Amino acid sequence: MSVRTQSSEQPAEAVHRAGFACFVGRPNAGKSTLTNALVGQKVAITSNRPQTTRHTVRGIVHREDAQLILVDTPGLHKPRTLLGERLNDVVRTTWAEVDAIGFCIPADQKIGPGDRFIAKELAGIKKTPKIAIVTKTDLVDGKALAEQLIAVDQLGQELGITWAEIVPVSATANKQVDLLADLLIPLMPEGPALYPEGDLTDEPEQVMVAELIREAALEGVRDELPHSIAVVVEEMLPREDRPADKPLLDIHANLFIERPSQKGIVIGPKGKRLKDVGIKSRKQIEALLGTPVFLDLHVKVAKDWQRDPKQLRRLGF
Repeated sequence: MSVRTQSSEQPAEAVHRAGFACFVGRPNAGKSTLTNALVGQKVAITSNRPQTTRHTVRGIVHREDAQLILVDTPGLHKPRTLLGERLNDVVRTTWAEVDAIGFCIPADQKIGPGDRFIAKELAGIKKTPKIAIVTKTDLVDGKALAEQLIAVDQLGQELGITWAEIVPVSATANKQVDLLADLLIPLMPEGPALYPEGDLTDEPEQVMVAELIREAALEGVRDELPHSIAVVVEEMLPREDRPADKPLLDIHANLFIERPSQKGIVIGPKGKRLKDVGIKSRKQIEALLGTPVFLDLHVKVAKDWQRDPKQLRRLGF
């Protein structure tokens, strides 16, 4: 087993590579946090709630000799609803189209049925190179980390997966994040950059704004509404009659929940929670778009939207 803990030698001849990699792993394995750490800016929704990424957010790592495009898929899981099945289909389609797959396994949790479920699926994808990434290494000591690295190696042997690399990383402590990019880049095909240099993601701004609002809305409601919030940005328009040096962007967005009883949870006593969601997400949106924002949020009921194909389509799934 070779575990990577230092940068590999650079080849002598300058070749430019560009390609796609995706991180997979059970929900809450640290995939989005890792994407953000590699790109150096917040592009994927991160939350300590499982199952919060619903869109394929691409983070783009620009280097002189390479461009690494990170595709962030939803966590693969045993589906219980139509939404769950659609999310799993998105994952499998993505896996078949990327140049490398990073399988994220948290250092602080024993390998469980969820990890095996994904590893078995990965074993079926023969051609794509796979890197095992042991995440959240800042949460464990050296002994526990060594045990987890061995367990990951054994999991590969058991299922017939040859890991191209096994890398321990901590995205929050920024340990070995650059090394991970160094190891992913040689797996990319040779070719010119696929995106302009300034781009960090190809996700439409409206989708990213909706994700930031959703992230803020989920933060306070812990276990009450894990998946029951969808956000649709109805419009984003620059306010008219503003002087050029004082622009303002009006954003109108609806938060959809499944049942009337959930409305109170999202709005909170005297509207406090919804107000907090607005303040928090507005700051993030202004940082993302680089302009002052007026944010208008409304909570609406879309009955059982996770099970209704028509509603799923309307809400963008």
